[in-house]
Amino acid sequence: MIDLLMRPGVVLVLSLVLLWLATHLGAWFEKRWRPLKAEEREPCRVISGAALTLLGLIIAFSFSMAVSRYDQRKNYEEAEANAIGTEYLRVELLPPAAAQEVQGLLRRYLDQRILFYEDRDEASLGRIVDETARLQGAMWSVVRSVAAAQPDPVQALVAAGMNDVLNSQGYTQAAWWNRIPEGAWILMTTIAMFCCALVGYSEHQARRSLLLILPVILSVALLFIADIDSPRHGIIRVIPRNLVSLAQSLR
Repeated sequence: MIDLLMRPGVVLVLSLVLLWLATHLGAWFEKRWRPLKAEEREPCRVISGAALTLLGLIIAFSFSMAVSRYDQRKNYEEAEANAIGTEYLRVELLPPAAAQEVQGLLRRYLDQRILFYEDRDEASLGRIVDETARLQGAMWSVVRSVAAAQPDPVQALVAAGMNDVLNSQGYTQAAWWNRIPEGAWILMTTIAMFCCALVGYSEHQARRSLLLILPVILSVALLFIADIDSPRHGIIRVIPRNLVSLAQSLR
């Protein structure tokens, strides 16, 4: 299910179909099995309004969760650029040969981090992750060797900066994995289907075009939440402006 939630277009189509079917199922049930009496129509509308209010609160809460995670991804992108830029300057404190090697590795590492944000292909993403891990190991190996050979505060500062670079990548990856739980999606979808069924049940005499309005509105709301919550496949994505600016400045 998590793969479907990563694709907002699929969420839109599935939610629209399910909610449209729920609306017409409610209308069909009222017409064929349990017609509403005149005195029952108003209480049914009250229940529908209460259910829609609850659904609105849940959607608003889920939207807030998605926005907070989006902001977190943006903040970590900025922090990652700052960590790489700072360490690029600190490695000049290393011996010249080691400094030149680490700076070259940092430039290549920065290119991989930019690709991580911009690439949407799952196959190439695996290669990016592998290359990132390889570059991290190479950079840490050089810094560790120098720090072990010259254990002084200057080399400790360089090693701490490299540690910040590695940690910032881990924080970024954790933020990309931190998404709205599947249980919240199931809850939203279930309540939305019941709301549409209640509307169809109480307003079955309305034209079919009017019965489509609520499913469309709810589907668009779910699309918006899924788009913000999907870091790689949505339209609203984190653009690595800070990393790109840093790459341009280093060249």
